[in-house]
Amino acid sequence: MSETPDDLHRAIEATLFASEEPMTVDALATHLGGAAAGDVREGLRVLAGHYEKRGISLVERAGRWHFQTAPDLAHILRREQEQVRRLSRAGTEVLAIIAYHEPVSRAEIEAIRGVQTAKGTLDVLMEAGWVRAAGRREVPGRPVIYATTPDFLAHFGLASRRDLPGIDELRASGLLDPVDDAYDALTGEADDPDATSDSVTSGELAPNDEQADDAL
Repeated sequence: MSETPDDLHRAIEATLFASEEPMTVDALATHLGGAAAGDVREGLRVLAGHYEKRGISLVERAGRWHFQTAPDLAHILRREQEQVRRLSRAGTEVLAIIAYHEPVSRAEIEAIRGVQTAKGTLDVLMEAGWVRAAGRREVPGRPVIYATTPDFLAHFGLASRRDLPGIDELRASGLLDPVDDAYDALTGEADDPDATSDSVTSGELAPNDEQADDAL
């Protein structure tokens, strides 16, 4: 393209504004008539800075760029009560295992959890759009392997899986309690991991005891 940087920035802005789906740098470059990917990436960086303190923000999620309402203004646009999406404890565990170990097979998930995983649990995660089949492992039986999706990253506000919290962060937030877990395991009082459920709403996981293993 022979456009000036300002022209390119405006073209990127207009393209993203009109696009129904988030776009990658390469998709933007192709749409803009073969613009250099480096120039597009720099244009995105400039635009993101321009919109940083405005009512909408330009953000990257899983390598794709889109506009979204500034987080501190979301309450102004909310007209209906947000529907709570319920995810069983088993579903929460399976989703976490896939996120931290992907690509991973069902047998590998069960080996990490220490219990069998109902097929419905994976079906629920796939219907939610957070997990996808990522091919087959090249071993006897060629089991299906699973990975997370861009929708998973977007829902939890992650730019990439590198932004997943580490063990120390999880422990500091109270989501890990190895002393209690060890005590329950020792006394045999640990709950069946498929017997309780968690609520997933606005990117947070919270306990809920009313759902079965495969409930959403």
